[in-house]
Amino acid sequence: MTRPLASQRSSRSYVVAKRAMDIGVCLLALPLILPVGLLCALAIRLESPGPVMFTQMRTGQHGVRFPMFKFRTMVQNAEELKPSLQHLNILPPPDFKIPNDPRITRVGTFLRKTSLDELPQILNVLRGDMSIVGPRPTSFAASTYALWHSERLEVTPGITGLWQIRGRGTVTFDERLRLDIEYIEQRSLGLDLRIIALTGLAVFRGSGE
Repeated sequence: MTRPLASQRSSRSYVVAKRAMDIGVCLLALPLILPVGLLCALAIRLESPGPVMFTQMRTGQHGVRFPMFKFRTMVQNAEELKPSLQHLNILPPPDFKIPNDPRITRVGTFLRKTSLDELPQILNVLRGDMSIVGPRPTSFAASTYALWHSERLEVTPGITGLWQIRGRGTVTFDERLRLDIEYIEQRSLGLDLRIIALTGLAVFRGSGE
């Protein structure tokens, strides 16, 4: 059944307003982000060899894959070491998380704890690949999803969302999906602003991954 015309217009208005808010927040934050980003890049370069930025293909809206940018927090050959550490994974596939991951550098630990490693994703927001608030884009393709998982692909993925303020790295993929669906069903500019504020509080408390 198609949605009522008023609902469709409301949804379109929200998408336009959300995009305007994303661009506005990014532009306002640039004067702070640029010097902090330069310091992060310098710290990464001084500690370990390899590129400052880490680019990984992620799954976005409608299952479209796109390159997501982050500051590198692991040793350069982290992906090559992953198979040898698979037995330490504490989350069910397709997730991968191990306590005290030996691939993470000292600078990387700090960047993850403070969420500074996510700063380059402002480029993804400006490009339109991502929004500030939305379901976190997965590294695995949409073909990996169960049918009920695909609902999260209806919206633009985000830097932060309900998962980041309620569970961070402590929840399974299915649990994250339920939070994503809750957000999609209730999304509004007011909820987006609340999530942004609570994300800032979570980062201040040092509850990053």
